[in-house]
Amino acid sequence: MDRLETHFLVSEVGLTVSLVFSLVLVATTRWHGRFTLDATRGVQKFHSAPTPRIGGLAIMLGLFVACALSSDAQQDLFAPLLLASLPAFLFGMAEDLTRRVSIGARLLATMASGVLCWALTDVRILETGVDPVDALLTWLPLSVLFTAFAVGGVANAVNIIDGFNGLASGTVIIGLVALGFIADGSGDPELARLCFLVCAVTAGFFLVNFPFGKLFLGDGGAYLLGFLLSWLSVMLVYRNPDVSPWAPLMACAYPVFETVFTIARRLWCRRHPGQPDSCHLHSLVKIAITGRYFRFFSASLRNACVSPFSWIIAAVPAMLAVRLADNSAALLPATAASFALYLGFYWYVAHAARARRRRVMRSQARLAAALPALAPEPEPVQS
Repeated sequence: MDRLETHFLVSEVGLTVSLVFSLVLVATTRWHGRFTLDATRGVQKFHSAPTPRIGGLAIMLGLFVACALSSDAQQDLFAPLLLASLPAFLFGMAEDLTRRVSIGARLLATMASGVLCWALTDVRILETGVDPVDALLTWLPLSVLFTAFAVGGVANAVNIIDGFNGLASGTVIIGLVALGFIADGSGDPELARLCFLVCAVTAGFFLVNFPFGKLFLGDGGAYLLGFLLSWLSVMLVYRNPDVSPWAPLMACAYPVFETVFTIARRLWCRRHPGQPDSCHLHSLVKIAITGRYFRFFSASLRNACVSPFSWIIAAVPAMLAVRLADNSAALLPATAASFALYLGFYWYVAHAARARRRRVMRSQARLAAALPALAPEPEPVQS
């Protein structure tokens, strides 16, 4: 059996393990539900039934099995990455089970995963395409800190977009496919196969999560996938200097755009950047588009219909990254154009959502005004 056949077999096994264990978690909810069910109340809650939020366990198990079955060359890349992901994953799982782990602690855990991965592999960000920053990154401590911050930021960004069935996992799959194609085109088949392998394992969970939302990714799964996506991006540029640093950024563009814009929006409105709200792009798509045009669908299917609109916003910069991977001069305006696309779509759905809210409020006001007129007059009391 040649290396390619082995890769396909390992990918199939990883996908199967992730899929089967996801189904097992759904089937055994009555045993672990008191610890794992995600409630339906909250600013960013849109599901209509309590749902287990420990899908990250299925992905991690699939990854461990896939790593154990991989070739020696794949294990040399995969094992340190998997080991380093544990702090991010475990702190996320702790939040899923206890709801008591702060955002700051989880962010520090993902940064610690980045530092650990550097310690195991010596991989770090050396180039950003901005000369003054690149000059500073020649100093090792600053390079390691910058790498950890970037990795933690992307991992947190994936957690931010985790709001609807298939949204986060589908976005990560798009990013991994883009990174895999770039690595393959750059003559790095081992890294390309690793990207596609993680993609296959993620797809096992995705089949249970989308479209009916029987199992959620949870913070553990979101931080795990976010860390893997970000570190594979770092590895891509480190191992292939011809690849522009802007290419992996474009592959991860949608969650990064969402995070940067969310922070700016909340600061502009004089709110704490970490305070949750229902003004994310995916939340507005739910109100403005699926809530209006897919209102006859079941609640779970309406939630699922949000994801394809966001996947388009993720796919456009990812495709540009693949086509322009070694062309920084073209990637800079492509990044600006992709961000403009995001902002334009955000403006559209925000405007449509406000209009829909106003229509609902007017309808409710008319109904409230009509109710007294419809009420029967009291009969006179006979003495």
